Amino acid sequence: MTSPTIAYVVKRYPRYSETFIVNEILAHEAAGLNVHIFALRPPADTHFQDKIAQVRAPVTYVKKPTAGRVNPSLTSLRPTAASYFWAELQEAAKVIPDIWSKLDYAVGERASVVYQAAWLAQAIRQHGITHLHAHFGTVATNVARLAAHFTDMPYSFTAHAKDIFHESVEPADLRRKLRDAATVITVSDYNVAYLQQQFGADTRTMQRIYNGMNLQELHYQSPIRRCPRIVSVCRLVEKKGLSVLIEACAQLQQWHCEFTCQIVGTGPLEAALRSQITALNLDDWVEIVGPRPQGEVFDLMQQAAVFAAPYVIGQDGNRDGLPTTLLEAMALGTPCVATDVTGIPEIIRDGVTGLQVAQQDVQGLATALERLLSQPELRETLATQARSLIETEFDIVRNTAVLRSCFQSRPAVVPQLQEV
Repeated sequence: MTSPTIAYVVKRYPRYSETFIVNEILAHEAAGLNVHIFALRPPADTHFQDKIAQVRAPVTYVKKPTAGRVNPSLTSLRPTAASYFWAELQEAAKVIPDIWSKLDYAVGERASVVYQAAWLAQAIRQHGITHLHAHFGTVATNVARLAAHFTDMPYSFTAHAKDIFHESVEPADLRRKLRDAATVITVSDYNVAYLQQQFGADTRTMQRIYNGMNLQELHYQSPIRRCPRIVSVCRLVEKKGLSVLIEACAQLQQWHCEFTCQIVGTGPLEAALRSQITALNLDDWVEIVGPRPQGEVFDLMQQAAVFAAPYVIGQDGNRDGLPTTLLEAMALGTPCVATDVTGIPEIIRDGVTGLQVAQQDVQGLATALERLLSQPELRETLATQARSLIETEFDIVRNTAVLRSCFQSRPAVVPQLQEV
C-alpha cells in the first residue's frame, strides 16, 4: 500500500528568499513523510539556495488556463478562454463526477483560480494525496481551498505577515479561508492575537508554530573575538529598513567608530540604496554584496560582530514577521539588533537575547550597533542566551512534528458554502 502523501501548494517554487519552506519540507522528508510540491508559477529568481537540491519531493507546475494562447488574467472569458475552461472542468468531472454540484463553492473566485483548482483536484486524486498545505494565504491557498473542496479533502495553510497586514488583503476573502481550513498556521503570537482580534471565532483552528531551524546545520560560534563588522541579509525592499541602516552607518562614521557593513541580498531597491551609500560617502564602509548561497551566508554571519535587522512597517502595510535570517543569526552566535515590529520582540528580548530599538530610529540603531561593536562581553552574553532560545523554541524537528499532527486532522463536516 502506498504511503500517504502531503501536497505542498505554493505560488512559485523554488524561491531564493523562501528557505523556510525548503527547510520544512526537508524536515518532513527526514521524518519519513512523502511530499509532492505543486507550484502555480515557475520560478522567477536567478539565484537559488544549494539545499534545494536535497529535496526529494517531485515538483509539478499546475496547468495555467491560457494553453499558451489566451490572456492569463481571464478577467473576462472570451470564447477561446471559455473553451479551455470548459474543457478542463469536463476533464475534472471524469475523475470527480460530483464536481458540478460543488462549483457553487467557487462563487467570488477568479476564473483562473477555479481552472487551476480543477486541474489540481485531478492531480491530487491521481497522486494519492491525503492533505493539502499551502504557504501564504493568497492565491496558493485560494487554489488549495477549492481543490480540497472538490475532492472532499482537508486543507491547511500557513499565513505569513504579507497575508495579514498588507494593504492588498481582502478581509472577506481571508475570513473565508480562515473559516474553511482544517488548521491555520501562523508564525508568531503577535499574528495570532491580531487575527483573533480581527476575525474572532473564524480563527478557532489557528495554531502558532514557529518556523523551525535545522540546528544540525547551524553551529554556534562565540562572537567575542570577531572583527567590527555589521551584516544584514535580506531582500532589498522597503520593509527591511535598509535605508535606516545606511543612515545609522553614516552616524557611526561621524562618531569615528571602527566598522564595516555588508548587505547581502538583491531586490528592487538596490539602485536606490547604492545611490544612498554613495551620497553619504560610505562606499569605503558599506557594501552591497548581492545574493549568496546559504553556506556562504552563514560564513558571513559568523564573521560579523553584529547582525542588523532594522525592519519597518512599509507604506503599503507590509512588514516582517519572524524573518528566517534573523533566527539563523541568533542560532549561529551573531548578536542581533532588531526593531520592535510585529512578532520580533518575541525573540529579541532587549538586553537578554539581543538589543531592541524602535523602527525608523536612526540614532537608537546606531547606538545599539556601537554597543555591540565595542563590547565583546555583551556580544557573548546576548549570543549565548539567543542560542538557548532558538534551541528551546525553534528546533525544526520538534516544530515540524507538531505541523504533521495538523495534517492528520480533518474537520468533522466538510465545510459548505457560506455567505461572507
